[in-house]
Amino acid sequence: MERITQLYKQQTGQVPKSITPLAGAGSNRRYYRVCGEEGQPPLIAVIGTHPEENEAFIAWASFFGKNGLPVPELMAVSADRMVYLQEDCGNTSLYDYMVAGRNSDGTYNAEVVDVLRQTIKCLPLFQFSTEGNSDPDEVFSRCYPQQEMDRTNVMFDLNYFKYCFLKLRGVEFNEFKLQQDFERLADALLAEQGSTFLYRDFQSRNVMLKEGKPYFIDFQGGRRGPIYYDVASFLWQSSAKFSDALRGQLIDEYLKALQPFKSLSKAEFLPQLHLFVFFRILQVLGAYGYRGLWEKKAYFINSIPLAITNLQKELALGTCDAYPYLKEIAQTLIVQNEQEEKSKAAEDAKKAKVTAYLQNDTTYIPQASLPITGKGRGEGLLHVNVFSFSFKKGIPADESGNGGGYVFDCRSTHNPGRYEEYKPLTGLDQPVIDFLEADGEILTFLDSIYKLVDFHVARFIERGFTHLQISFGCTGGRHRSVYSAQHVAEHIHKKFGVEVYICHREQNITQVLK
Repeated sequence: MERITQLYKQQTGQVPKSITPLAGAGSNRRYYRVCGEEGQPPLIAVIGTHPEENEAFIAWASFFGKNGLPVPELMAVSADRMVYLQEDCGNTSLYDYMVAGRNSDGTYNAEVVDVLRQTIKCLPLFQFSTEGNSDPDEVFSRCYPQQEMDRTNVMFDLNYFKYCFLKLRGVEFNEFKLQQDFERLADALLAEQGSTFLYRDFQSRNVMLKEGKPYFIDFQGGRRGPIYYDVASFLWQSSAKFSDALRGQLIDEYLKALQPFKSLSKAEFLPQLHLFVFFRILQVLGAYGYRGLWEKKAYFINSIPLAITNLQKELALGTCDAYPYLKEIAQTLIVQNEQEEKSKAAEDAKKAKVTAYLQNDTTYIPQASLPITGKGRGEGLLHVNVFSFSFKKGIPADESGNGGGYVFDCRSTHNPGRYEEYKPLTGLDQPVIDFLEADGEILTFLDSIYKLVDFHVARFIERGFTHLQISFGCTGGRHRSVYSAQHVAEHIHKKFGVEVYICHREQNITQVLK
């Protein structure tokens, strides 16, 4: 925080009134909104962890800014080049703006489509910003980790798919045959050479909307490369669920914007574009395998079927025909996905029956108005004890004599305690709550727990049981466990009307919800 304060004061002559952490993305960079006196526009402070990556961003931000491209203005850079201040483009990303359409299977209204058109029309401006430069090699020397998309780069991504997706999915394959098709695919992808800028991460999460206009961020991974890659990345983002018709419209917009730089008809453009779509799907599946199948992050696991659907469409178009063994692997993945979808549908049907039963069950009436007959062991109303604790200090004892209940381990979720600004706070403090909810892992974690405890509480009420204990543990019993215990306790009290005793043991905080 001290470094941010010093840089802000150096830039504005003021001491910041507040420095608020913002949710991070996939990197280790940390973001903060810095506010000064009233009337002073807020700025975004970024603390990087890798000097060369920071230098790449600073260099490209300056380059794009000088060329009039819509990127946040770079305001100040620290002497060690590890902290910088930039223009604040607000809180709404294009990905956020698209939420209603994404949740409606890709049905987007006219306003969202208009922003999508604005966004893709900007892409050629970035791609050809380096054209005509007297020394293109000097321009691309600022790239990190490499200056161009080359064969090594392609093979890294294809092997990512092989080892982080195929292996983790248990797909059997012939290593030699697969490598032969990888080599042929690399040849085709790298057939066109040029000096265009490949954004590398051109997707809706990296477009911020300020006063209705798109601003572009996170371009520090850019390098020299073919124009098709970014179009494929943007239009075939799995979670966007763009229809083929909308993709066609946006490709038309892109080709119109491309005309001042390079004249390509749609018939010339599409075959090579679909080759990059195929490549991007393999690359994305590799990421989903690592983040989902290996790290067990639900968002990436849930995105796998969407990517497989895109893969199936490319097979139908004949994109994979020149790579017969890769096509065979893709067909295996499609069959595997269909089988999993059938199993999931059957499981969902079972869950729906349980839900329907519970929704029609009198156990969902708040206990204040529910007659308890004592047909189980207990003769009174149910009391729920919810604890947060540190595993270092042991699991809370169940003093009721029941000897049952749940103990949940929160240590799989992102830990705010790793960051200095959150260490003195607890899971009851708003900055920690904002951090955990923006990160999202804790919400996915609790989603399953709500369903589990709902079923348990309902049955205990029905059977006349009087005690249930639920405990949440983490490393220090300060952040994640406190957040989880508090939210589950409030959820149970609100849904069932039962008395809930909350004890945040390591914080010496107790509360009774009656």
